[in-house]
Amino acid sequence: MHLDVLDLRNFYYRTKLGRVAQRAIRDAVVRMWPVGAGNLVGQTMVGYGFAVPLMRPYLADARRVIGLMPAPQGVMAWPAGMENVSLLVEEAQWPLATGSVDRLIMMHGLETSEQPSHVLDEVVRVLGPGGRALFIVPSRSGLWARRDGTPFGFGRPYSMGQLEAQLKRHDLTVEHSVSALFAPPSGHPFWLRTSDFFERNGRRVAPFLAGGALMVEVSKQRPPSRSGLVAAVRRPLRILEGLGQGAPEPALRSPALRAPAMPDGVARDGGQNAAQTGAAEDGQAHPAQG
Repeated sequence: MHLDVLDLRNFYYRTKLGRVAQRAIRDAVVRMWPVGAGNLVGQTMVGYGFAVPLMRPYLADARRVIGLMPAPQGVMAWPAGMENVSLLVEEAQWPLATGSVDRLIMMHGLETSEQPSHVLDEVVRVLGPGGRALFIVPSRSGLWARRDGTPFGFGRPYSMGQLEAQLKRHDLTVEHSVSALFAPPSGHPFWLRTSDFFERNGRRVAPFLAGGALMVEVSKQRPPSRSGLVAAVRRPLRILEGLGQGAPEPALRSPALRAPAMPDGVARDGGQNAAQTGAAEDGQAHPAQG
């Protein structure tokens, strides 16, 4: 079940706890995909679900940034104060060309979907060879999945093994796995003030147990190329054709031109005279035909 886009917007942009969560996850994304390092120059970045709070740092570097929001969730204009680049899409029908995406971020799109396999099929379709995707889902063992007051308390939480296995079934290669949201999901001022401390130290103490969100980076590998030698070998060799078949036989001479059978008792050494006689007969027949 998808959350409403208004609830997601209010949490991430209008609550202190939402801003803490946005900052913690966005910092982890930037550590994976650094900003200003030339990694995304000339590339297309797409966010699916409600990933737009994480994508603003890349607006200046990427050639194109697009926010896709599923129809059951709803859509909002983004980014604020700039030309809108977000649009409403069907979960399994994205209006993107095959192989046109270089980087993709998915947050609140997989765990809330009723057809996650079809969503992953679209991810594989739109990613170009060597493209990378980052999946952010609630952690089954984290505190955030146990509180329905945040978006991470809805949908299906995952363990790291479950998420990686599901991605591998769609031929996506896992490159990097981390956790985020180590601070408690509380709006109390003390926990809000100490959230940075928890994020810095949580990655060292319990990276896959205490984090409220799992982040898995995957890549789409290039298909193996076939060399010209392989293509040539697959063609059938013609040098051995015809072996095992009967040799062609010459056509029989016409009965009219066939030499008459020799009577019994005639010596075989008279064959030369018979050949001369046949040649003479042939010589006599040619003028008549002319």
